Amino acid sequence: MLKIHNLNTHYGNIHALKGIDLAVNQGEIVSLIGSNGAGKSTTLLTIAGLLKPTAGSITFKGREISNQPPHEIVKMGISLSPEGREVFPGLSVSENLTLGAFIMKDKAKIKTAFERVYELFPRLKERRNQVAGTLSGGEQQMLAIARALMAEPQLLMLDEPSLGLAPNIVAMIFELIQSINQQGTTIMLIEQNANMAMNVSHRTYVLETGKISLQGDSKELIKNQEVKRAYLGVV
Repeated sequence: MLKIHNLNTHYGNIHALKGIDLAVNQGEIVSLIGSNGAGKSTTLLTIAGLLKPTAGSITFKGREISNQPPHEIVKMGISLSPEGREVFPGLSVSENLTLGAFIMKDKAKIKTAFERVYELFPRLKERRNQVAGTLSGGEQQMLAIARALMAEPQLLMLDEPSLGLAPNIVAMIFELIQSINQQGTTIMLIEQNANMAMNVSHRTYVLETGKISLQGDSKELIKNQEVKRAYLGVV
């Protein structure tokens, strides 16, 4: 579904991505783990068109997308739930969700999208008229994911969905991620909580200073001694 070849991205003079190759197949959950500054968020921002690569290619369903603007990439079927949630704090839950469906013109499809996200996130339905800035951190994270789902993406990219959340809320978020995947949405997941990410994903890539250092089946990589030491806190 998604193929990245020799991708290079710069932030000014900083060479953030140094020729990475990765693929996401339809129906998978693929995790991208690594330390802070490894280039994980840069990868998602480049796929989403918010950063432009300086070399390499990104193809989605066989079509080159690295030269496309972000709104066209959303129309093609890729949505991003960004790090830090980035909900619109002065707007209500339902208004935030409506903005997520900006590419959709069919009112019936928008209604179906609302029904889907409210079924996945009943707490958001209860708070649909509440201003987003007054929600708890966990509720704002649910809203960020739900907003990304409103465009009915084929590929949903999640950037640090558990960041700053209590353990019980983290468990709930990861159950929701699995439910979304089981409903047919392919997921690319960036997550500091490597253990949780690898336990829900099919495959994992390890990113170190802008390069892929390891990749493979998540159940196998989680046993890797190097991964255990660096990311799972096992000495």
